[in-house]
Amino acid sequence: MATKGMSALAMGAAVAPLKARQIEAAYKIAKERFAALGVNTDKAIRAALAVPISVHCWQADDVKGLEVKDGATDGGGIQATGNYPGAARNGDEIRADFDFALTLLPGTWKFNLHAMYAETGGKRVDRNELTPRHFARWIDWAASRKLGLDFNPTCFAHPMVKDGLTLSSEDKGVRAFWIEHCIACRKIGQAMARRLGPCVTNIWIADGRKDATADRWGPRERLIGSLDKVLARKMSPNVDAVESKLFGIGLEDYTVGSNEFYLLYAQSRGAVPCFDLGHFHLTESVADKLSGALSFVDKLLIHASRPIRWDSDHVTRLNDDVKAVCDEAVRGNAVDRIYWALDFFDASINRVAAWAIGSRTVRKGLLRAMLEPHALAVKAEYAGNGAAKLALAEYREELPFGAVWDYLCLKAGVPAGLNWLDAVAGYERKVLAERC
Repeated sequence: MATKGMSALAMGAAVAPLKARQIEAAYKIAKERFAALGVNTDKAIRAALAVPISVHCWQADDVKGLEVKDGATDGGGIQATGNYPGAARNGDEIRADFDFALTLLPGTWKFNLHAMYAETGGKRVDRNELTPRHFARWIDWAASRKLGLDFNPTCFAHPMVKDGLTLSSEDKGVRAFWIEHCIACRKIGQAMARRLGPCVTNIWIADGRKDATADRWGPRERLIGSLDKVLARKMSPNVDAVESKLFGIGLEDYTVGSNEFYLLYAQSRGAVPCFDLGHFHLTESVADKLSGALSFVDKLLIHASRPIRWDSDHVTRLNDDVKAVCDEAVRGNAVDRIYWALDFFDASINRVAAWAIGSRTVRKGLLRAMLEPHALAVKAEYAGNGAAKLALAEYREELPFGAVWDYLCLKAGVPAGLNWLDAVAGYERKVLAERC
């Protein structure tokens, strides 16, 4: 195994680890500064730790899945770039990697599975034949860790994707196969929910056309019919969600499941619309959509991702998009009306480190939003004092938010600052290197 990755992670000699006394001293000062603005940091920490965030399994293996084809695990899935060594090769390794990741992640967590991560005992089981027993090991593992599970039909990388279409295909046989698959997945989600608590079963399809689409109406009419059949039977406590997208590779001209389509479908059928931060035009504000959508639907699903130039699923960072979404959720008292989840995959870096960075980022964004002196800004806005409102927004960037985050990590018993990097380096040497 190449050593450059390990040396890049082992930064202990270059960056002195944070000490508990340093964290506590910095927090005492930060707490006083926030209190002067009417913000209770202890309350914000408790609230931020309590939010369940769903971490996606597919970062661990570059979205390959565990499907069996011709007696061997199929290397299908979706495009992930990079060849960093140590990717998980089976369910046990994915679970082991996340067990380790949990030692780095403060707060309440769920785990998000795709249907192609079924464990079928070495037998080929097609996607429309999947049952809860094919996920029994996942369910038992999650229960032992007090984790919830979320679930997703896998409507891509399969021979029954015909001409780029699945649930919207003009071929009745194709539609029937994917309807059966999605119904099977809802039953699996229901089994997960009955054992572990609410399970969001999220339907995303890549249906669309590459160029000069002649018929935009037919596929959407067929998709409505297919979805209605999938959702015809109530499967409480499973939570049904539908995920839109702007475009995809080879589907640049037309996406059947657009934002408008799914938002209105969800509102009319009692489903949950999913807003993925990478599934919109790069100049669109997903944060601005929250107050509009939640005025008409009860819940939203957020997929925290990071597009660079297009929906590239980079590791989530605390960028303006994540900050704005968290701000709007907190400002609207809507954090509990949102199912928070991650969706990215990067095969070019240590995959456990990618989980740690992205997962910590979303909780960090929620904490930052909960520390905002929002009441003062609202008061200034309604008083017509734009200067004070702008000054508050600028001053917020000067506040010692990082000291509060470090203290949250300390209280949760996970590494603060960059301290977690050395732990990942050790795991890479002891575990990931053995896979090469």
